[in-house]
Amino acid sequence: MAPYESDDSASAAEAAEADELRAARRRKAARYVVPAAVLGVAAGTIGLVPALADSGSPDLPEISAQQLIEKIAASDVQQLSGTVKITTDLGLPDLGGLESGLMSGAPSDGEGSAADPSAKLTELATGTHTLRVAADGPDRQKLSLLEDAAEYSLIHNGKDVWGYDSASNEVYHATAAEEAGGKQPKEVPATPGDLTEEALKAVDDTTSVTVDGTAQVAGRDAYKLVIKPKQSGSTVGAISVAVDAETGLPLKFTLTPASGGAAVVDAGFTQVSFAKPAASTFDFTPPKGAKVTEGDSLDEPEHTRKSEEDFGKDLGEDLGKGFGKGLDGPNVIGEGWNSVAVLDTGAEGGMPSGEAGGDLGGFLGSLGDQVKGDFGTGTVFKTRLVNALITDDGTVYVGAVTKDALVKAADSAQ
Repeated sequence: MAPYESDDSASAAEAAEADELRAARRRKAARYVVPAAVLGVAAGTIGLVPALADSGSPDLPEISAQQLIEKIAASDVQQLSGTVKITTDLGLPDLGGLESGLMSGAPSDGEGSAADPSAKLTELATGTHTLRVAADGPDRQKLSLLEDAAEYSLIHNGKDVWGYDSASNEVYHATAAEEAGGKQPKEVPATPGDLTEEALKAVDDTTSVTVDGTAQVAGRDAYKLVIKPKQSGSTVGAISVAVDAETGLPLKFTLTPASGGAAVVDAGFTQVSFAKPAASTFDFTPPKGAKVTEGDSLDEPEHTRKSEEDFGKDLGEDLGKGFGKGLDGPNVIGEGWNSVAVLDTGAEGGMPSGEAGGDLGGFLGSLGDQVKGDFGTGTVFKTRLVNALITDDGTVYVGAVTKDALVKAADSAQ
């Protein structure tokens, strides 16, 4: 159990009860449709936006860190609607047209559908975006990504999952299992609540958890929970969560880097209502003339598909665990927030260069820092949160840690 920094000491029985509440929350709570890609991005990305700034410090009863975590775990909001604003600031270089092409919802190979969530929602990897969300229990959710002159919607209604891109007039459709006991649409862990749930998995002896006063978010009174690594070497400065005082629902999730400056990631409600959305909110019929692409059935065997939801969930778990413990396959060096995943690519020579690498190899190489140590030589590629060391023998070390921590990890592996 984590050493919560409050005046109240939790007994073993209280800890077990808290774990049980958290498990119950995970089983029964509806997953609101904020795209899974948000979490994948958030694992290395969400930043604070001025529109989400606290608007006061309401006078609320005192609460300990453990009590607040238990309140989050016990929260069971099934119905809501509102607006979410997301800003991502990884500090990546301006890639110009290359970046635009990568972030475009249109398939780069001319195949597939521009309405496929796994392609469209990559746009959330950078910049500021506004989303409208609605949920009515586990079987009906909707998310709309608002753009300058268009809108993208992702809708789950019973057995149907629809994606619609108004700019291209394309539709993506997938179905859930109809038979009893069949697989239901996958959870989409990307709201402030889902991000918080993943972050709380990191709470252990390497973590400080405190309550830092109160705030108002989207017109709601909230407590502020702060999660910080105790270890040096992590690029994570702090995670701040605004928790609705009445329902226990996280309203805003903010991750700030240890290097300071603007937050790397912020996902928060600017407006929220807990009233039941109209049933028509989740209705969808492909517009006349729209190109409809049928996606994979959601009742496929687990091993046959890696959904965008799985991708987001895996990355979310990796965020809280130092980008290491949540990975299946890679070796892990270190513990807690300083975990570093080690992958052997088998490609000796490090970054491609010269004729073999072409312009791309030279461009990528210019973005990294050359380093050396007991491991040999390599290149470190940095963002404001996730860093990676690619050695000349083809080994990759990646984690939410500093450049020096990566080199130290690589040296320790020798």
